Amino acid sequence: MKGARIDAQLIVAASETDANMLYATRFFAPDSFIYLRHHGRAVVVMSDLEIDRARHQASVDQVLSRSELERELQKQRRVINTATVLQHLFSKRKIRSVLVPSNFPLALADELRRRGLRVITRSGAFFPKREIKTEEEIREIAKAQRAAEEALRAAITMIRQSRISSAGMLLSGGTRLTAEAVKKRMAIATLQHGCTASHTIVACGESGCDPHDEGSGPLRAHQPIILDVFPRSQASGYWGDITRTVVRGRASDRLKSLFQTVLKGQFVALEKIRPGITGREVHLAVLEYFNRKEYETGLRNGRMQGFFHGTGHGVGLEIHEAPRLSPSSKEPLKSGHLVTVEPGLYYPGTGGVRIEDLVLVTPTGNHNLTRFPKYLEI
Repeated sequence: MKGARIDAQLIVAASETDANMLYATRFFAPDSFIYLRHHGRAVVVMSDLEIDRARHQASVDQVLSRSELERELQKQRRVINTATVLQHLFSKRKIRSVLVPSNFPLALADELRRRGLRVITRSGAFFPKREIKTEEEIREIAKAQRAAEEALRAAITMIRQSRISSAGMLLSGGTRLTAEAVKKRMAIATLQHGCTASHTIVACGESGCDPHDEGSGPLRAHQPIILDVFPRSQASGYWGDITRTVVRGRASDRLKSLFQTVLKGQFVALEKIRPGITGREVHLAVLEYFNRKEYETGLRNGRMQGFFHGTGHGVGLEIHEAPRLSPSSKEPLKSGHLVTVEPGLYYPGTGGVRIEDLVLVTPTGNHNLTRFPKYLEI
């Protein structure tokens, strides 16, 4: 709604799961609460359960008691719900219009509009400055990345220490080593570093040809195993993200070539990333390199193969956020953007290879926050 007057910003969400609310308040809460920014001052409305903690931890100017607001409404003999609480709050501050994020609860927006309030949705990012990471945010993301690297190290150690059976299976302690066992070891490693990781990928052989197949069951020797872990800091809410591909035993010549091509493809992207270049340009440079090496992308026998996902995505309070390195990414990169660089190639019969680092765009180029080495055979 271009040109519409906006009196305040409003978010109603749980900061545990809503990145905008966490960014605005720096306060973790599992249940929905109210955030209001009016005349440059940030206010939250909290339940009795959370109010004391919010007063000590939330990065806002004022913490109001929801129960006190509800008692004021009871005196007016009004039905009490979030809409009436908000209307009461707005009336005190002479607020007639609010800007809300695109994921604002629809039923609540409709109810506020029925009460004569203007609810305006912002297209795109609610807090555009979230894209540009501060020094403090970079430090927190780097901490999460260290946890990701420790999880990866634990996984690779476990796989390296496994024995190869005569049938080509990986054995650990006399039993078959499974993707589930490796994921458990990775989860423990992230917890030991103050993070949690879910949907970790340990995908062996053909299952690695689907980039988001989490993998399951016994792991085999001489086949590629994609290890992709993205832990979230329990303290800050920021994420890390890393992927490596390894083989326990001997990789085929075809797989070695695939690995070296993906590794060089990542180098092509890293050489390109700098302020001013678009995510589309970075992605197309990698795709063009793969095509030159005759690793083509397309549908074959009803299944996509080659390089059929984006080169990277932003990481911060969400594991996937702006900016993107993809064919549709036409906005230029800026200093302070933080993105993954994760080219991959996937061919049924050979398996998949993906290598992923976390990279900060700097004024003169980029800086790789990832320290973990890249190798294939272990």
